[in-house]
Amino acid sequence: MTKRLIAEVLGTFILVFFGVGSAVLMGSQIGMHGIAIAFGLSIVAAAYGLGAISGAHLNPAVSLGMVTAGRMSAGDFVAYAIAQIAGAVIGAFVVYLIASGKAGYSLAGNGLGQNGFGAGYLGEYSLTAALIFETVATFVFVTVILGATAPAAPGAMAGLAIGLTLAGIHLVGINVTGVSVNPARSIGPAVFAGGTALAQLWVFIVAPLAGGALAGIVHAAGFTRPDAA
Repeated sequence: MTKRLIAEVLGTFILVFFGVGSAVLMGSQIGMHGIAIAFGLSIVAAAYGLGAISGAHLNPAVSLGMVTAGRMSAGDFVAYAIAQIAGAVIGAFVVYLIASGKAGYSLAGNGLGQNGFGAGYLGEYSLTAALIFETVATFVFVTVILGATAPAAPGAMAGLAIGLTLAGIHLVGINVTGVSVNPARSIGPAVFAGGTALAQLWVFIVAPLAGGALAGIVHAAGFTRPDAA
């Protein structure tokens, strides 16, 4: 278990370092399309580099989906979630250390790639829109993961399919919430950004977990399982 948890810490660090890092350090140069690609590629890298060790969940919503799909125990879920949050916090901290080395950077003025919604945040979408997007997007994301990692699926393509799905989700939703679909990814930057990011954090915990859990239930019922009759 220790080796698996270390892999989850490292994998989630990779996700946040490359994904959030691209938004904070290069956002104005690469734009939303570049950020979406960075998040997708980070998942591909972690999946192929660490997937054989821990499954490369990198996301409590994915791990919860594995639980409700009957592919993970509740005890392992708790351990994985703690490791994922730790990796995200470390990743956000490293991004902050780098960003703070730029003249004129401040958390208050530039942020740390935190998720959000409402007045003053990107497209200024409502709470309802944020909840709907995060729940639906996470449901889709975890459904793809459960299908791509099923025994009947072509395993060599799983990492690519999952990464492309995350990139696609970002292309749709960056302007809505900055895209979480991952409570750990949201917690990491929010810890340092504080303020509104912390006040709105519940949305990026509740909605992704709900979407992930539902995806697992639907998969367990056989509706999205390739080996089901």
